[in-house]
Amino acid sequence: MTRNKKILLGVILLIIILLLPSIPFLVIQGQYSFSEFWNIFFTKIFSWKAFLSAFGPIAKQIPNSIIITFIAMLIGLILGLVLALIKLNKIPILDQLRALFVSFIRGTPIIVQLFLTYTGIPLILKAINMNYGTNYNVNSIPAMLFVIITFSLNEAAYGSETIRSSIQSVDRGQIEAAKALGMTNVQVFMRVTFKEALTVATAPLGNALIGLLKTTSLAFVAGVVEMTAQAQIIGGSNFRQFETYCALALLYWPMCIILELLIRWIEKSLEIDMSEGNRKIRTTIRISRNSNPLDRGGL
Repeated sequence: MTRNKKILLGVILLIIILLLPSIPFLVIQGQYSFSEFWNIFFTKIFSWKAFLSAFGPIAKQIPNSIIITFIAMLIGLILGLVLALIKLNKIPILDQLRALFVSFIRGTPIIVQLFLTYTGIPLILKAINMNYGTNYNVNSIPAMLFVIITFSLNEAAYGSETIRSSIQSVDRGQIEAAKALGMTNVQVFMRVTFKEALTVATAPLGNALIGLLKTTSLAFVAGVVEMTAQAQIIGGSNFRQFETYCALALLYWPMCIILELLIRWIEKSLEIDMSEGNRKIRTTIRISRNSNPLDRGGL
């Protein structure tokens, strides 16, 4: 099937899906006709004014959601890489602590982790103040800090397994070939292992980034006003929750689509870079094998 036929088929299926809700009104005759019912629905039941007016205030909170997403993802990836290296090298004590941490994070809901962070950090500061006579102001801690810490730790636990499996997926032959060329372990990791592992991990980590963006909707638990919190405020004030959450969904949707397209572009770029890099490595190895180590040009 050609690309144009696939697009046409997709459009037809989309139209059918959109028309499905109207089938009962076409088959079963009610008190109102089809046109009268939808006219009443969009004038007395669904408020276009509330729907359209919700976009502006919610869109103003998009930067908060993006800040939480990318900062938490960056910190989570760094911590996840450290955890993955600890597991791969089986460092005593640290590996056991890593396993306990990952098991706890993966075994508890993120909203519970958010509650634990939001209530636990102030308790720790109070205990420090009581024991050491310090005067840390618990109320001065920004609410976003609790959210970023929670999401970073959660992403680190899940991301560490993705990074670990990606590193282990690298062909051992390429690593040995790089070492045979005289590269140190650090050079092998940065020039061969890391790049290939990054290519493998891009798709799952990209999915995790999209999931993290949607998870920021829980930030309101810690008092952070982001997109979902703003929607709750609007819906609670005008009692038009459905219209407000429809606007919220239509703002999240294109954001996730943009991230998905960006991830695909990065993945394709890395595949091109890796194919060129592998070709260079193979060429170097071939030259090394074909050259005569006793040939000095003058002998």
